[in-house]
Amino acid sequence: MQNHDFGRKVLGIGAAAWLGWKLIRKAREDDIDGSVVAITGGSRGLGFLLAREFGRHGCSVAVCARDVQELENACTDLEGEGIETLPVVADISDRAQAEEFIRRTAEYFSRIDILVNNAGIIQVGPLQTMRVEDFERAMAINFWGSVYCTFAALPYMRRLGHGRIVNITSIGGKVAVPHLLPYDCAKFALVAFSEGAAAELAREGIKVTTIVPGLMRTGSFVHAQFKGNQEREYTWFKLGSTTPLTAMNATRAAKRIVAATRRGEAELTLTWQAALLRGLNGVSPGATVRGLAAVNRLLPH
Repeated sequence: MQNHDFGRKVLGIGAAAWLGWKLIRKAREDDIDGSVVAITGGSRGLGFLLAREFGRHGCSVAVCARDVQELENACTDLEGEGIETLPVVADISDRAQAEEFIRRTAEYFSRIDILVNNAGIIQVGPLQTMRVEDFERAMAINFWGSVYCTFAALPYMRRLGHGRIVNITSIGGKVAVPHLLPYDCAKFALVAFSEGAAAELAREGIKVTTIVPGLMRTGSFVHAQFKGNQEREYTWFKLGSTTPLTAMNATRAAKRIVAATRRGEAELTLTWQAALLRGLNGVSPGATVRGLAAVNRLLPH
């Protein structure tokens, strides 16, 4: 009987602690109503869902993308929900276009409060099928595009005396995943840039949040570039990106990212699989490499 009472007390204390932790986190979320958010790659997938989620919190959003029709469709949907939206056609791998996106956003809304560096490409295939140009293209969009937009947005944020920068990286930027090496390398670079910027910009009132997602159900496999045995590469990547067991619901991911942005969190890892892989790599990188080598043997070659 005493053990039973003790167990109930422990459960009660645990439940109270969990509720208290949730309330504290909620209290730390700043009101972003009226903020201006610039989102790269905002016409589809996670970028579009983030635009919608920020809009539902009262933000105005500027979104850029390369595809004119996709951009128009996305903005029509957002405006249909009452979200003030500015569409800008831009390829952020081009420095001038990235800077023009930021300039037009600031000119149209008279400010930029939040920048979300989301645009990216994924090349899928074994190393022997990749070329130097694949790495250059991944770096140009996934890394340099984010750097260009960040440097362009910083003067506007400094003028306000505050700002938030959200960098959508990947678990591939913490642990190199086989058959995604150009993507991994670019995301590793973006993680370093994001973490370093967070440390340096904090004294200026600018908070930088590094988002480290695992696989999400965003439909990204449709737009990925496949090399080598393209049919088999497409199959494994699609399966990993579409099942609840391996991939996170993208709408839920967007909600968590916006909440982390409001709290000014330094980093957020999404999906338990990504958290597990990252933890294992931190404890035993050698064992992680051996495990990934075993996974690699199961992938197409």
